[in-house]
Amino acid sequence: MFANSMAGLALGVTLIGAAALADDITVDTAQGQVTIPQSPSPLAVFDLSAVDTLTALGVTVDGMPSPSYLDYLAPVAETAEPVGTLFEPDFEALARMAPGLIIVGARSAAQIEPLSQLAPTIDMSIWGDDQIGQVHARLAAYGEIFGHEAEASALANALDDKIAQAAAAADGKGNGLILLTNGGKMSAYGADSRFGWIHHALNLPEAQPGLSSETHGQGVSFEFLAEVDPDWLLVIDRGAAIGQAGEAAQATLDNKLVAGTKAARNGHIVYLDAGRIYVAGGGVQSMMGTLDELIAAFSDTDS
Repeated sequence: MFANSMAGLALGVTLIGAAALADDITVDTAQGQVTIPQSPSPLAVFDLSAVDTLTALGVTVDGMPSPSYLDYLAPVAETAEPVGTLFEPDFEALARMAPGLIIVGARSAAQIEPLSQLAPTIDMSIWGDDQIGQVHARLAAYGEIFGHEAEASALANALDDKIAQAAAAADGKGNGLILLTNGGKMSAYGADSRFGWIHHALNLPEAQPGLSSETHGQGVSFEFLAEVDPDWLLVIDRGAAIGQAGEAAQATLDNKLVAGTKAARNGHIVYLDAGRIYVAGGGVQSMMGTLDELIAAFSDTDS
């Protein structure tokens, strides 16, 4: 089925490439500079952080993964064509769409080679060091690709302003530990992790330096939380983020060891909007929404 789809698209891809030659543009991606058509259409996107940022820029997303998980992206999902999941493209759906550009992210980057046979494909993953810098880079690239440079510049300035507000709110308020719960399991994330941008944006000291930077964090116990005794506990409920039934983060952390930490005693356990930061992490709307939550939490205390 896949082979037939690929053969059927061969002519379409050739035509797309020929039509785009006069308006090709070179942009920075997660895999280096890539030359692609400018203002491509239709657009298929396999990364929700990219859908988040493109929507904020006013760019129409014609195809996106299903399920989308995020309420604030529901209006986009209602009009976009389902083209697979976050991990697995639906090549038949893409064959029907004949996209002018495909965008992949961290969860779909492994599919870039087969997708590149269908249409120009770029990897716009946001991962690893300097994620805030990467968000700025993706904003600038999307603005250039789709002719929305002014909107991209405005969003970049708004993001910087939000980061400055969050850093001011957290200044002098102690250290923090980022904790992801998954049912009854827990993982801690440090400054070098996928969520480490929070430490960098807020200049928030790590309650426990040296945590693993692995994708799934460092598995920890309730005894670990009691020993580290963070001033702030920033909690991400993975199950809630992806709509899974099971033990919620509040239930997981409802025990004497957690209750004895400074974070719990001072009311400094912050349950972040998990879908936003876990599923669409790196999207400009996602990042600014998380920053708003942190500004509210750190501003609502004198300690």
